[in-house]
Amino acid sequence: MLVAVVAAVYAAILVPFKAFQIIPGFVSVRPANVFPVIFGLMFGPAAAWGSAIGNLIGDIFGGTLSPGSIFGFVGNFFYAMVGYKLWGSLGPLSSGNEPDFRSNTGTQLAEYVVIAAVASALTASTIAWGLDTLGLAPFPAISISIGVNNFLTSAILGPILLFLLWGRVKDLGLLYPDVMRSEDLPDVGTSRTQLAAYGFLVVAFVWIAVGTFVAPPGSTFQLVLGAVGLVLAFALAAVSGERLSSIVS
Repeated sequence: MLVAVVAAVYAAILVPFKAFQIIPGFVSVRPANVFPVIFGLMFGPAAAWGSAIGNLIGDIFGGTLSPGSIFGFVGNFFYAMVGYKLWGSLGPLSSGNEPDFRSNTGTQLAEYVVIAAVASALTASTIAWGLDTLGLAPFPAISISIGVNNFLTSAILGPILLFLLWGRVKDLGLLYPDVMRSEDLPDVGTSRTQLAAYGFLVVAFVWIAVGTFVAPPGSTFQLVLGAVGLVLAFALAAVSGERLSSIVS
C-alpha cells in the first residue's frame, strides 16, 4: 500500500512540471523532489521502491521515457533509501532524535541537510553516469543539474513537511518500523551502521566530484568510476541497517 501511495504522489507532482525543462528530455523543474527523502525517513523501503516506480511513471506519462529511465529508476531508489539508511547513523552529525523538527531543531536540521546532500549526490551521479554511458548526455551537465535541483528542493522544503507530517504519520502507526515485521529490520550493530553511513557519504561525494570535474565525459575512466560507485552503493545498502527503528519512541 505504501509503495503505491508514494509512487502515486511522486508521479502526480512530477508529471505536470515535465513541461518546464532545464535540460530538454532529461532534467526538468521538480518540486516533487522534496518527497523521496522525507518519504524515505517515514516509510523506509516502501519509499525507495515507490520513488523509483513513481519516477518511471512520471517518465512514461510525461513523455520523457528513454533507455536512461532505467538509471532514473535506480537513482530515485537511492534518493529515498539514503534517508532511512543514514538517519541516526552519522555519529556526531546525528541529532539522536526522530526527525520531527520539534526538539533540537538545529541539530536535526544539520543532520537532515547532510542526508539530503548525500542522497542528491548519489542520485545525480547514478543518473548522470547512466546517460553518459549511453551517450545521451555528458556526466557534468546532468550531475550538476540534478544534484543542485534535488538538493535545494529537499533541503528547503523537507524540514517544513516533516514538521507538519511526522507526528501525524506516527500517530497513524505508518512509520516503517511500525508496519514492517521485526525480522525484516536488520539487527546490526552501531559501528556497522555508522561505517555504512560514512561509506555512502564518501561514495556519493567522491563519485559526483571526480565524475564532474576530473573524468572526461564518455571516457573509460568515467565508465569504470561509475561502475565502482554503483557496486559500492549497492554493497553498502546490503550491509547497513536502519537506525531509525531504534530512535522512534
